[in-house]
Amino acid sequence: MSRFTVVDTPLACLKVIARQSFHDSRGSFCRLFCEEELASAGWTKPVVQINHSYTRKRGTVRGLHFQRPPKTEMKLVSCIRGEVWDVAVDIRVDSPTFLRWHAIHLSEENERALLIPEGFAHGFQAMTDDVELIYCHSAPYSSSDQAGLSVLDASLDIRWPLPVVELSSRDAGYPSVASVFEGVSL
Repeated sequence: MSRFTVVDTPLACLKVIARQSFHDSRGSFCRLFCEEELASAGWTKPVVQINHSYTRKRGTVRGLHFQRPPKTEMKLVSCIRGEVWDVAVDIRVDSPTFLRWHAIHLSEENERALLIPEGFAHGFQAMTDDVELIYCHSAPYSSSDQAGLSVLDASLDIRWPLPVVELSSRDAGYPSVASVFEGVSL
């Protein structure tokens, strides 16, 4: 019996994973990752790193992060506390949806995850205070290959649902796509 439902998005290979949880008098149980079940959604690599983030303040934006080839990575992003507006931007230069974005709400209540394939930038906005995310990665973090796009880039036209109240200096320094960005080739 599958514990996941895979939902396509308008961007090729980007998937929403709806999870089934089980509840009883003790609480609940929800499977976060299953290699066998997620293979049909496109997860084809091992999980080599799992990260946890905590964001204190509603309106904070993190992103838009990616790793350049050959260190590209898949991510499975899950919200385990609070709610986020999670965004993925297709940065695959040969893709018909190059530089288009898609966003969904992830929360501890809706038990959804976003499966982000290689060749996408990722970011999110905290919709509540005290947000926690779990990320499964198919490749280890490589500081020399990390990069990002400006979350406020007018040419991407990402319509953040809340005013951006906090942004790290690293994230604020990322360039707009119009300046130097050529996309990634996988």
